[in-house]
Amino acid sequence: MTHRVGYAPGVYDLFHIGHLNILRHARSQCDYLVAGVVSDEMAEQAKGTAPVIPLTERLEIVRSVRFVDAAFVETVPDKLVTWQQVRFDVLFKGDDWRGTSKGEKLERDFAAVGVEVVYFPYTVHTSSTLLRKALDGLANSA
Repeated sequence: MTHRVGYAPGVYDLFHIGHLNILRHARSQCDYLVAGVVSDEMAEQAKGTAPVIPLTERLEIVRSVRFVDAAFVETVPDKLVTWQQVRFDVLFKGDDWRGTSKGEKLERDFAAVGVEVVYFPYTVHTSSTLLRKALDGLANSA
């Protein structure tokens, strides 16, 4: 009997239903789920802005979700380095990565070490970016 370890990386800023859905779906496809919470510095590098919620709080929120067995702070952009530290069997990503050059590279890199990449539907109507814009709009109108 194999024990399938899953890894679901994300910034998890302004935690919302899209985050919960990814973690729920990921957990249904593995025996043990590790959520990778991207550091503030990496998030700012990738998205151009710092997260609203600090890393320690995002980590605690994600760690407290019942679908998550462990949470890991992701501090390097290379997911293969993270794999060497965590040793997961399947990587879960939003399907906004599918068919992109980043997604194709991810699939090639992980195929070489026997890790499956599984995509889940991206929650279009809710994202941390949209929530941030809404909050900015409220702050500017006050």
